[in-house]
Amino acid sequence: MERPAASPGERAGASSAWGVVGVPSSAAAHWAGIEKGPAALRAAGLVEALADGSAAVTDFGDQQVAHWAARRTGNGANNVEAVRAVLDETRQRIVDVLRDGLRPFVIGGECTLAVAMVSAFAECGRDVGVVYVDGGQDLMTPVDNRDEPILDGMGVAHMLDLPGTEGVISGIGPRRPLLRDSDIVFLGYSDEEEDIHDVVHSERIPSSLLSADPEAAAFRALTALRAASIVIHIDVDVLDFLQVPAADIPTYGRGLSIEDLSATLRILFSDPRCAGALLVEYNPDHDRLGRAAAQLVEMIRATASG
Repeated sequence: MERPAASPGERAGASSAWGVVGVPSSAAAHWAGIEKGPAALRAAGLVEALADGSAAVTDFGDQQVAHWAARRTGNGANNVEAVRAVLDETRQRIVDVLRDGLRPFVIGGECTLAVAMVSAFAECGRDVGVVYVDGGQDLMTPVDNRDEPILDGMGVAHMLDLPGTEGVISGIGPRRPLLRDSDIVFLGYSDEEEDIHDVVHSERIPSSLLSADPEAAAFRALTALRAASIVIHIDVDVLDFLQVPAADIPTYGRGLSIEDLSATLRILFSDPRCAGALLVEYNPDHDRLGRAAAQLVEMIRATASG
């Protein structure tokens, strides 16, 4: 059954205040490093930047650090139980933010945190769509990617409950699947197509189209989603690493400029349905001088502070 578009009343009722949740975890990642991201971004002034405009900000602090480990059973994904523990804690903290009437802003940490975000909205009875701003689509599964059994590249596959995913991750939350393919738009990706079985018929707007017209790409993404609430997932690997050396997994040459990403985010964050956001995959080990952290902070100040 097709969902109706959000009514003006539903859109206008969304809070403009942010609730910041830090998740210093690399449990789902390719290796350690991104668990240091929330502390480094905080030190660079991210929370202050978010509060620099008209939107109020409540800081809920960081949860306990979770480190990467080589912990694989059979042909499944790596470190599954630790990832599930992180997602369970994060989901509950986001639920607390939502019940306080705030918009969650999650500082990661890994892309899999989107699973916790969507699950929290579902637990609160909120209809949600996702604009997935990422260098890839995170549609890999343990069955199809046994030589790279890393959940960080599999989060969307688990939200869609694709065949071959880990049930302990796909089963998080009050419904399964957490999303339908019409509930997510892939925006800004430059990696090769990951829907190898042609089963995910979501709106796709690659980096080439976004760079040609960032504002049009943003409006196209928003138009494709009919949910009353929209979450913006931002993986910093969508950026050209040679311009902004921030990502845990670099994208060289084919990523977005920070100017184009900022122009897109400005439209997304200004939409009345914007109800939450994630900023993930920043690895300070790749940013010894903190230049990329400063660029990301200024991007958030210019686009999300209200």
